[in-house]
Amino acid sequence: MRRHGWAGNIPASDDEAMSRILDVVDSLAAQRATAISVTDVARSLGVSRQTVYRYFPGSEAMMAASRMRSADGFLERLHEHMRGLHDPVAALVEGMAFTLEALVGDPQLERVFEVRVDGAAVKPFTSEVATSFGRVLLRRYDVDWAGHGFDDAAFDDIVELCARTFHSLFIDPGRLLGDSAALRRFIAEWLGPAIHYRLMTRTVAGLGAGAATGGVDAVRGTHKTA
Repeated sequence: MRRHGWAGNIPASDDEAMSRILDVVDSLAAQRATAISVTDVARSLGVSRQTVYRYFPGSEAMMAASRMRSADGFLERLHEHMRGLHDPVAALVEGMAFTLEALVGDPQLERVFEVRVDGAAVKPFTSEVATSFGRVLLRRYDVDWAGHGFDDAAFDDIVELCARTFHSLFIDPGRLLGDSAALRRFIAEWLGPAIHYRLMTRTVAGLGAGAATGGVDAVRGTHKTA
């Protein structure tokens, strides 16, 4: 967490920072009918726009998070449900399954993801908004993404894969939604290999580096970490 700004009242954690940003979004939304910008939120909090962007990649992602938080406290329920899941595969599978089971069929929560484009309601899961919002959700998981070999580019690839998988299941869950175990197995078959592929490429890259600097012993630590 960046420890500067915030008008001298620095948040104690990233969760608190996100909550304070959303509090401002809620307050501004109640005061005006016009769109809320990142600049508006940053000015209200006494931070730079870059600080807000660290938590929310844009105004639409902030608004989606605000609506999600208001809809039956879903964000907090998700956060509590995911607490203690450190394995990336387990976290991605359980997070997606839990969200699908909560969203599908709940009119209040389904409306959270509706945006207006030229007067028509659409579901933005395959848009940049969906990817941005997915980035926010996954960053809240108790997973050390960097420790598992995910730099910013690799993390964004996983977020996009999750968004597209979620979109497909949200539109047509079929028989899976009524079978909790089957739903999780199906998601794991799609997302599990993507995670393990990242770990595998990290190990292979380490072996290549080890061969150049002293052999396999030089990368045993990397292999154990992966």
